[in-house]
Amino acid sequence: MRMTGSRRTFLVLAVLCGTASIAQAQSFSICHGYGCTFKTKVSLTAADQARIASIMAAGRGSAQAERSAVRRAVQVFERRNTQVIGVIDRPKMDFGEGRQKGQMDCVDESTNTDHFLRYLQSAGLLRFHTVDRRDARGMFIDGRYPHFTAVLRDRSGTLWVVDSWFEPGGGLPDVMRLAEWKVRGVGGAR
Repeated sequence: MRMTGSRRTFLVLAVLCGTASIAQAQSFSICHGYGCTFKTKVSLTAADQARIASIMAAGRGSAQAERSAVRRAVQVFERRNTQVIGVIDRPKMDFGEGRQKGQMDCVDESTNTDHFLRYLQSAGLLRFHTVDRRDARGMFIDGRYPHFTAVLRDRSGTLWVVDSWFEPGGGLPDVMRLAEWKVRGVGGAR
């Protein structure tokens, strides 16, 4: 169902004010087990959606404030995922430890974060950014393991990564300029 701007604004305001509940739960197919080996359906409750809308409303003042709000909203989203899956993802990944329920590599993390950012965008909760294609860095020969991330584009065209791989499930993701992120990561460092 596609919402008009006025309907979406009304719905967000109504949820924030506690005068309405979101009629339909927002569901995601959450990847885990490395390379999306497993997929678990996770639905955001009306309370989750209201909390996320409230966090995003607090970031409406500037692009920088919105990126800070996105960090906190992704944290709420990930905490919901770990609650449903029943496993708190360890930070980064352990080589050779794939196919473990709840554990996520950067493919899982970037896919899940990308889907969540697209939810924020479709709900009208992003004012200063749009969701861009996921991106990657590293090719082994440059001393870096291949690593993927979700990406936002601000109004000036600057690309920003939203990378939750370095923290355990529910930790705050890194949000930084893609250009800065691209040169990092040598030897597994952040």
